[in-house]
Amino acid sequence: MTSSNTPSVLFVCMGNICRSPTAHAVFERLVEQADLADRIRIDSAGTHAYHVGNPPDERAMRAAMTRQYRMDHLVARQVRPEDIAEYDYVLAMDLANLEILQSLADEALRDKPHLFMSYAPDYGLEEVPDPYYGGTNGFEQVLDMVEAAAGNLLEDIRRRHLG
Repeated sequence: MTSSNTPSVLFVCMGNICRSPTAHAVFERLVEQADLADRIRIDSAGTHAYHVGNPPDERAMRAAMTRQYRMDHLVARQVRPEDIAEYDYVLAMDLANLEILQSLADEALRDKPHLFMSYAPDYGLEEVPDPYYGGTNGFEQVLDMVEAAAGNLLEDIRRRHLG
């Protein structure tokens, strides 16, 4: 739990250039449209340091722009163990990254990280697949999945934190 009254969300994938910045951008716009931008803190990170300091993948940014999501202000960073304590929601894109987050967490916080797709149980997939080595369709699928989960995440935050 954060020390302030502002609920916080951290989206996590491997390199922080495809899936987690896509989720960051989609959720950011959803929060802005709900007029809650000053009431919810949003960030994204990667479990690996491959792309620290870099912008999101060009293909991810192009796919996002076709749906009017902006990602050009995002910069990749690596998740830190203290992020797990600092953020209210620590959301992994897949099981491998969830396991890494759990291993970084203090024992009392091991159950805090969750799969992002747990907010879209009807979607039928629990992991957001990494589109990095695939074609354009993979980036569209990521957007579809993120959009399916983002609204339910926002409703959960409203219910639990914003009353």
